[in-house]
Amino acid sequence: MAQIDAPKQDWIQLFNGKDLKDWTVKITGQNAGVNLGNTFRVEDGLLKVRYDQYKEFNSQFGHMFYKQKFSHYVVAAEYRFVGDQCPGGPGWATRNSGIMVHGQTPESMGKDQDFPISIEVQLLGGLGKGPRTTANLCTPGTNVVRDGKLFTPHCVNATSPTFDGDQWVRVEAEVHGSGIVKHWVNGQLALTYEQPQIGGGSVSKFDPAVKKDGQLLEEGTISLQSESHPVDFRKVELLSLVGCKDQKAKNYRPYFTREDKSACRY
Repeated sequence: MAQIDAPKQDWIQLFNGKDLKDWTVKITGQNAGVNLGNTFRVEDGLLKVRYDQYKEFNSQFGHMFYKQKFSHYVVAAEYRFVGDQCPGGPGWATRNSGIMVHGQTPESMGKDQDFPISIEVQLLGGLGKGPRTTANLCTPGTNVVRDGKLFTPHCVNATSPTFDGDQWVRVEAEVHGSGIVKHWVNGQLALTYEQPQIGGGSVSKFDPAVKKDGQLLEEGTISLQSESHPVDFRKVELLSLVGCKDQKAKNYRPYFTREDKSACRY
């Protein structure tokens, strides 16, 4: 169960440290592409989620989607929670954000839809009141299989430390198509499940044609959340697990799990 070891140069930087190029914002009540209140912004080389232009949060949940879908990969984010929650934010959303994987596209979401149908790698900060794990699993419009059985509760805690204050944390989601998914926190395995699929509740105002319950999720979008608490991301990067598996090729990598013969270079 070792973490995947790959050269730094093999990671794709989804966040370029300069702007929101290649990302699309979708906020509840807005059309895709409308970055209400400059919620998602880049300052000082950081991707920041802020609410200083909101009077109240008013259930305006937001997600910022990368332009491309992925299937077999590792996505990593280094984040920290800062400041105070936006007025009107729900109690459960204090020091709460997430990385959504295997999600629908922002364009396929209903204008008033709250969350994309997706698998959420939930990011939580400690409240100074005891344990509060991060890299948990939540399932807006989805289910997974755990221990050989369909798992339908909305969230389940990972086995991670609690991170109080504004310390940086690295969370990785290792995703193998519709097979196994692993959550890692600072290099330690925190949660495992498999067969991510559409189903369940905890999502509203969606297009029924999109929610095909029981359909396995082999691929999907990656997005970052705005759930009413300010959060910074200093790195969002991805390691593709799809590539040339011929050991004679120049671009062979031992960590590839899905073969793409067309990618081989000799």
